[in-house]
Amino acid sequence: MFPARLARKVTIATTREEARVRVIDAYRAWYRSAPEICALYALNVSPSALRLKFRQDFEKNRHLEDLGLINVLLHKNQQEYQETMNCWKQEPHLLHWFKSYEDPAPPVSFLDKFYSGRDDPKQVNSF
Repeated sequence: MFPARLARKVTIATTREEARVRVIDAYRAWYRSAPEICALYALNVSPSALRLKFRQDFEKNRHLEDLGLINVLLHKNQQEYQETMNCWKQEPHLLHWFKSYEDPAPPVSFLDKFYSGRDDPKQVNSF
């Protein structure tokens, strides 16, 4: 496999329709690559679970209207896709996609606050 086969020149979408087409192409590339990703990294995750995750990630940004932001995300997406398909990642990098981010309970004791890096708002503005 040649790393340059997935390299693309950076292109900028100038209209919403062009950006929409590029987003759909990016989604299709990820969707079609799910079985290959599972095989390349020997993941203990089914291709359908990967596809669901891809769908969730694309749906998360569906509401975006700013073309500049969409272009940046498309560029980052292409970079992520190239790194994934060229095996420039390791299994933990891919399993990180499935990590759920839960907001932990707020720290109560001084040491819990210290370890979490949070300050007491009453103390911060007292100077």
